Amino acid sequence: MTSTHPESPSPSSSEADPRLAALRAWLQSSPGGIALHPASLRPASADASFRRYFRVDAAAGGDASLIVMDAPPAQEDVGAFCRIAGLLREGGLSAPRVLARDDAQGFVLLSDLGGTTYLDALNQARAAGDAARCDALMRDALGALVRLQGVRAELPAYDRQRLQAEMDLFEAWYLRLQMQAELRDEERQGLRRVMDALLDNVLAQPVVLVHRDYHSRNLMVLDAQCERGNPGVLDFQDAVLGPITYDLVSLLRDAYIAWPEQQQIDWAIRYWDGARAAGLPVNPDFGAFYRDFEWMGLQRQLKVLGIFSRLYHRDGKAQYLGDLPLVLSYVRAVAGRYAEFAPLLRLLDRLHGVARRDAYTF
Repeated sequence: MTSTHPESPSPSSSEADPRLAALRAWLQSSPGGIALHPASLRPASADASFRRYFRVDAAAGGDASLIVMDAPPAQEDVGAFCRIAGLLREGGLSAPRVLARDDAQGFVLLSDLGGTTYLDALNQARAAGDAARCDALMRDALGALVRLQGVRAELPAYDRQRLQAEMDLFEAWYLRLQMQAELRDEERQGLRRVMDALLDNVLAQPVVLVHRDYHSRNLMVLDAQCERGNPGVLDFQDAVLGPITYDLVSLLRDAYIAWPEQQQIDWAIRYWDGARAAGLPVNPDFGAFYRDFEWMGLQRQLKVLGIFSRLYHRDGKAQYLGDLPLVLSYVRAVAGRYAEFAPLLRLLDRLHGVARRDAYTF
């Protein structure tokens, strides 16, 4: 729910956007008994899904501003969002409070976690040379992740079919459309072996609650008055039960901001220590845990390459193309370390015109 300070939607925009008109009418009805100023409605963030977020001012007292989520019922599940928001808050996380909801229309009124994402704050701190600020924010995020993974809930399983479908996006959208590649038979077979090895590994990992997008654009920097502390957690409605390393990879090998590997390892160790202290089922051998982290990361990064390519080719969102090189660098680094991933590295070498070289393997 990142504020971009755009102009408020004009009345004429409501005529061209029936959902916006319906949303204004809902706000006029004082949902949840909260009087609002519908005329103050303005966009709060962009989203890669069908959801839209707006900021609206309260008429008197209480919160100065609130967030309204527009989630078309045909594409989005308001019930899942509200249920998981409650679970996270019960677990001590700074998720938004659900103040009012209309499931039939797909509208939800939420508390406002502010307009500063972790990505904004981390980039500002790095530009200022403030490594201590970056470290403090990331340690807060690691601590919150430990609490999140301790939440007990009945959620869908991150099963083999779902994980495979995600990796299939890599071939369908990144290889075929973005790279215009025609795979040779041996390359397709090699890619399948890589994916099978990844699936065997990640499905053998301990299972906890998985946010699925625990990264710098979905974490908010909260003001000092927030009793639960950083970070504010957003975009959790697709949570599942799955591999324990998944959200840590999302955070430390973020598609939008890069950290030196020695820093990733330092934070991974801090997470690992905290998770063990909290009784989470992490591997007691950090070396084995870090290997699982890397393999989980490769599964996620193949998915992300496919999703970002799809956002461009299908949805016209060209801004995601600028994030492909960082994600690809993660893929190449891990593929170059493990003999099981040699077919993937050879394929990428061919497509990107990289000369063959020896790889370190573990």
